[in-house]
Amino acid sequence: MAEKGGISVQTEHIFPIIKRWLYSEKEIFLRELVSNACDAVAKLKHLVSIGEAQGIGDDFQITVKADKEKNTLTITDNGIGMTEEDVKKYINQIALSGALDFIQKYDNAETEKEANPDGIIGHFGLGFYSAFMVADEVEIQTKSFTGAPAVSWKCSDDGDYEMAEGARAERGTDIILHIAEEEKEYLDNNKLRSVLEKYCAFMATPIYLAEEKKEEDSGEQKPINDADPLWLKNPSQCTEEEYKEFYRKAFHDYKEPLFSIHINADYPLNFKGILYFPRISHEYETLEGQVKLFYNRVFVADNIKEIIPEYLLMLKGVVDCPELPLNVSRSSLQTNSYVAKVSAHITKKVCDKLNALFNTDREKYESFYEDLKTFVEYACLRERKFFEKVHGIALFKTVDGEYLTLRELLGEKADSEEEKKIYYTDDPTRQALYVNLFKKEGVKIVVLNSMIDTNFISLLEQEEKNLRFFRVDADSDAIKTDAKNAENENFQKLFQKVSGNEKLKVSVTELKDETVPAVLNLSEESRRFNDMMKMYARVSESMPGSPLSEESTLLLNRQNSLIHKIETLAEDAPETAETIAKQIYLLTLMGQRQLTADELSGFVSNSFGLLEKL
Repeated sequence: MAEKGGISVQTEHIFPIIKRWLYSEKEIFLRELVSNACDAVAKLKHLVSIGEAQGIGDDFQITVKADKEKNTLTITDNGIGMTEEDVKKYINQIALSGALDFIQKYDNAETEKEANPDGIIGHFGLGFYSAFMVADEVEIQTKSFTGAPAVSWKCSDDGDYEMAEGARAERGTDIILHIAEEEKEYLDNNKLRSVLEKYCAFMATPIYLAEEKKEEDSGEQKPINDADPLWLKNPSQCTEEEYKEFYRKAFHDYKEPLFSIHINADYPLNFKGILYFPRISHEYETLEGQVKLFYNRVFVADNIKEIIPEYLLMLKGVVDCPELPLNVSRSSLQTNSYVAKVSAHITKKVCDKLNALFNTDREKYESFYEDLKTFVEYACLRERKFFEKVHGIALFKTVDGEYLTLRELLGEKADSEEEKKIYYTDDPTRQALYVNLFKKEGVKIVVLNSMIDTNFISLLEQEEKNLRFFRVDADSDAIKTDAKNAENENFQKLFQKVSGNEKLKVSVTELKDETVPAVLNLSEESRRFNDMMKMYARVSESMPGSPLSEESTLLLNRQNSLIHKIETLAEDAPETAETIAKQIYLLTLMGQRQLTADELSGFVSNSFGLLEKL
């Protein structure tokens, strides 16, 4: 006699809620059903290990099969199976988790670390019912390992079930979904493969997708998943090539990562993972990182900020936390002290790896640094603790190709109370004149050519007493003699006239290099403000003499013959003096930025005028 009845719900009838809103994405139903199948295998393996099940082989597997003619999707396992009593207890009552019940029964562990034997996934007891998100009717054909009679169970999406003795001859379970008309995409093998590879790629039991084989294909089918993921192995047993191969497989990125960090945290944190530093082509590419979060090998989500701090999301990797406080859909975390400790531990491991590489293999660290630079600077800007641990190994590349720390750049001045200046260029080609002037005086020039560099040096200036960074055209103390600057009203008027900038400041000084007639200085503060405004698209060009660049100073070298010539010609041949003065001004301007169309036209015309005067 077949038994009939209605599904028992501990609070209220929630089938409509399950069908529409249990999970944010419908495809997650397949993750839940395959996870249940893995649990069924894990439970049986555990019983074998403690001697409560005998005569069980080790050929465990899960198969997913779509049948378009019958309109069904079947998930099959050869795990523990269910008796009639099990079905009544764990299927007919929603939210009574069989996994939790099993763990409580067989948990003899004394420590929290061992509280989940064999990595059982299930937790809430709702996963099975996710099947109704895509199915009008669901069947179970199951037979327990105990030898009890097989059980057949059918349920429609209105919650009415029918249970009877089944015909299944072998141990295990078939979950048969009669796919709803509007959800037939889940009968397509390409869709199924995509979902399985996303959520089930590292589950502990081999998973096969039953596909129609071509006649010439007689080879053995390979499982979709890797049942022995690299992050679960001891780091000492993993090779560099294995890390690279895992990276290619997990992220489909065929650029080799710089290096990896294998995390194997023991009690009380109890989580594992592998993080990779990818190669970065430019500063914005870092936003494309991907850290996959797993719960007992089951993919949960990418880049969950509670576990992976935002400033680490430019990394790639996997983190498997079997004790995560997940919500029912496993799509987000319930924040608690465990989550915070895991996040802090990951940050510590990243800092430790960078420091270890710097201290033990400086040459290798320097070879990676162009790819690491943006990450290091960004993380320092975002997190105080990260800054404290890593800023000392941040490197600055000089125009000569050296990589130096801040202390190495400062040398003897590093611990002094006096003013500390570091000079930099953001365009070594355009600013070559300035760079060469400083190099002649033995001053090291570093290259800082991105907006994040500007933010990073501002942070260092706040933290390091008396430290200041100056672009090579912002401060000329190192390339001048000790002679004091002097004002010259005639020069002031002349160069203001030829520049078209009435606010241009002109000062007469002595440069150590007599061959250079003049340099144009723009205050560091004004220039940084200019750059910030450019970033927000408020000005299109950094331009000395514009309202945003009023602090421009033209330094004329009184030791240069052209400056003397202008002074001599000012009364006798004022037009020639103006022509030479304009040429000098435009040449100094070219050392700072690209000339506008009018300026370039004037420069060409002025150059021809000078040639005619020869």
